[in-house]
Order: sequence, then structure tokens, then C-alpha cells
Amino acid sequence: MMRNAVYPGTFDPVTNGHLDVIKRGSIIFDALIVSVGRNPLKEALFSVKERMEMIRGHVKELKNVEVDSFDGMLVDYLKKRKTNIILRGIRTVSDFEYEFQRALANRVLSKDVETVFVMTSEQYSFLNSTLIKEAVSLGGSVSQFVPLDVEKRLTQKFKKMHRKNDK
Repeated sequence: MMRNAVYPGTFDPVTNGHLDVIKRGSIIFDALIVSVGRNPLKEALFSVKERMEMIRGHVKELKNVEVDSFDGMLVDYLKKRKTNIILRGIRTVSDFEYEFQRALANRVLSKDVETVFVMTSEQYSFLNSTLIKEAVSLGGSVSQFVPLDVEKRLTQKFKKMHRKNDK
């Protein structure tokens, strides 16, 4: 039996920490679907299409990894993709508490859903997309936290925003 999993997230933007979890998940599972979620409660910097492009550019060598998107309930998306496994990366104890609550809620919504947690590599344990966006918006370099093309996209996005605000 093939073991397929979904790694959901907003990936706004994709970080080296996300890519670490994707690479490790691709070893654990027969197929891994990295799925960019549309979260109506979060205002994304990048469009879903842009986020998918950034991820695809960095997983193309991983033959068992697919990039997709979804909106709505994750458990419904899992059924659509014919899997019951969610992959999640854990950086800190607070991540675990948050993810533990989500895993239990998903299991209540769909009793056969399982969540597999992967500890993020220690060099990425403090990374999050908000920190990265804040650093770039203030003119900082994030080249050690995201791939170079992602940093360039971030810089361009914030330059456009600053120009628009200056008018």
C-alpha cells in the first residue's frame, strides 16, 4: 500500500525550513503533496500561484513531490487527494502545542486522519515567514533563511509596496 501525505501550509514565502521538511518528508512517504492553503484569516504577501511557483522551483528534483493548492477544510482536501496523512514540521514546544490541538481537531472532523510530526533541523528552528517578511521590509538580508530567488521576490515585492506608499 502506498503511503501518501499532504504537507499543508501558507508558505508565504517558502523558507529553507519548509524545504527541509519537504525533503525529509519525500524520504518518509511514497508521495508527498505540498499544498498551499488559502487562509481567509491571513493576508498573504504572495498570491497562491506565486507561492506554488516558488516551491516548484525548489522541489523539481524530488520526483515524488507534487505542489498543489487548496481552500476550505483540510480534511476535505485529504479525502479529495485520497490520503489521510498530514505532515507537519515542528520547530518549538509552542509549535507542538498548536499543532497538537490542530491534529486533534482534524481527527474529530475525520476520525481516520493522522498527523505525522517532523522536527525541523536545528538551524531552522527559529524561522518563520513573518520574521523573514519583517526583516526584508526593513531592508535586511534573509539569504541564509530562504533561497536566493525567494529573497529577490521578497525584495521586489517590498520595493513596490514602498513606492506605492511613497506616492
